[in-house]
Amino acid sequence: MEFHINLIGRKNLSVEIYRQLRRAILDGVLGPGHLLPPSRELARRLSVSRTTVTVAYDRLAGEGYVTSRVGAGTTVSFRGRAASGDRRKPKPPGVLRPRPVWESIRLPGAFGHAPRFAFVTGMPDASLFPHQTWRRLIARELRSPQVSGGAYGDAAGHPDLRKAIARHIAISRGVETSPDDITITNGTQQALDIMARVMLAPGDAVAVEDPGYQPPTRLFRSLGARVVGVPVDAEGLVVDALPRNARFVYVTPSHQYPLGVTMSMPRRGALLNWADRANAAIIEDDYDSEFRFGGRPMEPLHTLDTTGRVVYVGSFSKTMLPSLRLGFVATPPSLSIAAHKAKHVTDWHTNMLVQAALARFIDEGDFARHVRKLGSIYRARHELIIKILDRDFADCLEGIPSTVGLHVTARSRDASVEDMSSIGRRAFDEEVAFHRLSHFAIDGPRQPGVVLGYGAIATQDIEEGLRRLRACFDG
Repeated sequence: MEFHINLIGRKNLSVEIYRQLRRAILDGVLGPGHLLPPSRELARRLSVSRTTVTVAYDRLAGEGYVTSRVGAGTTVSFRGRAASGDRRKPKPPGVLRPRPVWESIRLPGAFGHAPRFAFVTGMPDASLFPHQTWRRLIARELRSPQVSGGAYGDAAGHPDLRKAIARHIAISRGVETSPDDITITNGTQQALDIMARVMLAPGDAVAVEDPGYQPPTRLFRSLGARVVGVPVDAEGLVVDALPRNARFVYVTPSHQYPLGVTMSMPRRGALLNWADRANAAIIEDDYDSEFRFGGRPMEPLHTLDTTGRVVYVGSFSKTMLPSLRLGFVATPPSLSIAAHKAKHVTDWHTNMLVQAALARFIDEGDFARHVRKLGSIYRARHELIIKILDRDFADCLEGIPSTVGLHVTARSRDASVEDMSSIGRRAFDEEVAFHRLSHFAIDGPRQPGVVLGYGAIATQDIEEGLRRLRACFDG
């Protein structure tokens, strides 16, 4: 790596080279063993004589900062402050300030200590990922001209992946869409960001489920939208409570997050009628419907839509790995070109190598087999958690029926929101992590309860984890 030396406007060039290299060594930017460029090469790069560089190197060597050996070059031999663990003087914070909305948004803290019994939501079991197959596909696509040719890709996404997704959701969910109307994204959050950029102006109203998934709410507010929380009952979003002037509504009808209810068919029809009357769009997030453990599958809103008002969002974070950052949005044809443009101005395109590998993974049948395997394992975890909740938590929690997805939710029978916070802290001390239902409130009152994910916890750890959690309810 080249080290930057600035000689513009300087007079004694040899001293200046010595001074800047010495400062870098003292600050630990250049640590012990770091190889300095050959004197001839540095002289050429700085447009100075070789003697000028040699004088600087000799002075550094004489003072013990570097060591020079014939054939081995010049290496740093002094350990500076930062390399020794000391910190350099911090820069002043600066006078620039972000918009006030960023003061209300917190970064997630789920990347530090991971408790042994992690009943967290939205996380698949990474140990079940087909690493060997995936490495083979990645290696194959690295030899593909489309990936290794050195050019940027289509902003809408790899054409083979868009075709594969169109076929997959047509077969698995009955969603009929053209590959031309699909945009590949870096997960669900970017899909929502794209649709907000396409449709929203500052001050527009956006309706979201309450309680609901918090990241979209923060996203919409950061873009200047006015977010309105709409209550959810046993049938899903309460359509009668929707604001008339909402530009669009964001919903999770197959498995409402976090309550877990499935939107009833009458409620789906009412929502589509509302969208027609309000001239609004519906953003349907079908985030984990691949995993169904009972009951008949409900048709997506997209399938029931006859006027082109539903935008269908999907993700591979629950079926593959969140770190792959792969999702998609299927738009009505009237919005597709704008969605492609919004993706382009956001980050041009998602990783083409990973897209190409996923296309083959789907087309060769590996994805369907992988989902079937996951479904069998997650079903066992789902049934075990339901059984233990009914047996050991009946006096303190009331489970909300759910047969889809990777989490179950239960409301507290008598504990308050504050009580649940205390239970959460005690549980964390016992290596048990879960989400509190109160954290998902948007505008409405916070509800006490628990949201238990079972994607990231091993089946054999569930019983012990819930035993420890139950003890925390007893104080």
